[in-house]
Amino acid sequence: MTNRSAKIERNTAETQITVELDLDGTGQYNLSTGNGMFEHLLAQLSRHGLLDLKIQAAGDTEVGWHHLVEDTGIALGRALKEAVGDGRGIARMGHAFVPLDETLAFTAVDFSGRGYAVIDADIGSSDLGGLPGDLVRHFLESMAREGGLNLHVRLISGVNNHHKAEAIFKSLARSIRDAVEPDPRRGRQVPSTKGTISE
Repeated sequence: MTNRSAKIERNTAETQITVELDLDGTGQYNLSTGNGMFEHLLAQLSRHGLLDLKIQAAGDTEVGWHHLVEDTGIALGRALKEAVGDGRGIARMGHAFVPLDETLAFTAVDFSGRGYAVIDADIGSSDLGGLPGDLVRHFLESMAREGGLNLHVRLISGVNNHHKAEAIFKSLARSIRDAVEPDPRRGRQVPSTKGTISE
C-alpha cells in the first residue's frame, strides 16, 4: 500500500496552522490549539478513526475562535484529500451511528471529490469550554469542502451540548475510518465509474 499521510501548513495574517495526518495510524494524537474543548473533539477523530494526527494551531484568538477553528478545518480537509490521493482500493463511503448517553448522532461520508456538507444539528454554546457551538458546524463544513468529501451529519437526539458535539465527532471518526479502509475485493481500482475521485 502506498504512503497515505500528509502534512499541510497554512499561514495567513490571522492564523498559523500545521496538520500532520496518517490514515494508517493507531489513533495517536498531539494537539495544540489553545482551546481544550476543540482539542477534545479533534482527539475523538484520531482515536476512533485510528488516524495519527498532529495539529499545531495559533492565531488571533483575541477576536474569538472563529478564524482558528475554520482554518484548522481547512487544513485538516486538505490533509485528508492529499492522504486519500486518487483513492485506489478504498471503500470510499462510510457511515456510523454513535450514542453518548442521551445523545445519538449519525454521520455519512463519501470521498467523492465533491466537497459538500449538510449539517442537521442544533448545538448551543453552554458546556463547550468557551467554544461557540456554531463553530462545530462551521468546522465540519470547512473540512468537507476542502477535503473533497460529501458529509452528512444528523443529530437524532440529545440535550447536553458537550455530548452532542462529542458524539458527532466520534461518528465522523468511524465514518472516515470505514470510508478510507482498503476493500480487498476492489484491488487497485478507483472507486468510481468516472475513473477518478480526485477532481
